Amino acid sequence: MRRARRLLAALAAATVLVTSGCALPSFIDPPAADRSEPTGEKVAAELEPFYSQVLEWEACGQMQCATATAPLDWDAPEAGEIELALVRQPARGDRIGSLLVNPGGPGGSGYDFIADSIDYAVGPELQQRFDIVGFDPRGVGRSSAVRCYDAEQMDEFLYGIVPAERGSDAWIDDVRAANEDFGAACAERTGELLANVDTVSAARDLDLLRAILGDEQLNYLGYSYGTFLGATYAGLYPEKVGRLVLDGAIDPAASNAEVTQAQAIGFEQSLRAYLADCLAGQDCPFSGSVDDAADEVARLLASVEASPLQGSDGRELGADALVTAIIYPLYSPESWSYLSDMFQSVMFGEADTALAFADGYNGREADGTYRDNSTEAFRAVNCLDYTYDADVATMREQAAELARAAPIIGPYFGYGDIGCEAWPYSSDRERAPITAEGANPILVVGTTGDPATPYDWAVALADQLESGVLVTYEGEGHTAYRKSNACVDDTVEAYLIDGTVPDADPMC
Repeated sequence: MRRARRLLAALAAATVLVTSGCALPSFIDPPAADRSEPTGEKVAAELEPFYSQVLEWEACGQMQCATATAPLDWDAPEAGEIELALVRQPARGDRIGSLLVNPGGPGGSGYDFIADSIDYAVGPELQQRFDIVGFDPRGVGRSSAVRCYDAEQMDEFLYGIVPAERGSDAWIDDVRAANEDFGAACAERTGELLANVDTVSAARDLDLLRAILGDEQLNYLGYSYGTFLGATYAGLYPEKVGRLVLDGAIDPAASNAEVTQAQAIGFEQSLRAYLADCLAGQDCPFSGSVDDAADEVARLLASVEASPLQGSDGRELGADALVTAIIYPLYSPESWSYLSDMFQSVMFGEADTALAFADGYNGREADGTYRDNSTEAFRAVNCLDYTYDADVATMREQAAELARAAPIIGPYFGYGDIGCEAWPYSSDRERAPITAEGANPILVVGTTGDPATPYDWAVALADQLESGVLVTYEGEGHTAYRKSNACVDDTVEAYLIDGTVPDADPMC
């Protein structure tokens, strides 16, 4: 468990949704209070009160914090307003402007990402030239946020065991009922905001933040889901694109079913890469070939599916929680040795290490509380961003295809449409390519072994964008910038600071 706790700390700097502590040195004086002067650009009369607001920055620790207001519903600005929380570190040298950063999700806190781990998020060269701005998108964290369950209810929702056979009518009925209860709680506790946390609304917020920060064009660094937010912005406001870096890209044209299958395959390939590395080293809990080890993992999942392991706190480790525990360390190859420890503990019938890994992914603290609302926000945003088909026959066909495409991970990725079928709000928005015609060059970074956002998505996004420029990192892990690859870091920073665009993919 001590190694498990060290892993949770290590993965805070390895996965985009979880951040590590890299605060500024204490000898740096906190910045003084400040005001941001908006650009003063012409907007529709009903939006003028929002675009003309002046941000009042106050010192908070070694940074500055402020709160902006945005329309609750961008199509009806008079219907009310929400709050958006921001934190920034002013440029330490010759200032270019603001650089807004989104860590992913949906549901990741950009505020915490910058406040707690700015040195992981952006390099020192960027800190010299830009005001580094973290923000919580609508529905997330310190901004007007989605609220659903208390900690005890969330434990049951995330870790509860469904006794019926996976995919059976009884299992589907139980899962549907649980998701209906969750959605009803979210609607009751969140109110009208729940209908307005889609990515298009968040992209319009992003333009508002750009303007009231005083920037004529948006400079932006988005990781993972943050690439979809950035690409959506570019599609809406191509003429306001400054320098955008989209790292760990999502294909905007991919349907929910296509995303699910691609991620199942991505995590399965990453798992097999881990197994090959494990078998080539020492103290590996597996033996034989990679196929032999993969079969052993499949048997382990089937075992806890049939007979969940009891944790010391009374929770049970079933197959879904074990899949989450496996996925968590796969975000970074530096964490693979901890995955070996976890597998070995489960083989010996011990659940606590795996539960700790799943807790790290789910944002659950050791005392049973949840550190953020990322689970609720993730569901709320995705249910509005995709269309879903919860027809039982269709879901069973898709589940069978997932199991064929990714035999270890795939069987536990199916039937996700149930969650959004039961959601209080739905969307008919179809996924489509984003071209952003007329935009300045946009850098799209893809990692060949990325398990969460497969490399093919980066290729697709770069091809879709009229001005897309692909930067390939040949390696493992989720996202590439600030992952100890000088080629990627230099390319990203030369682009953001000097506007230098690679003549060709540097193939880092």
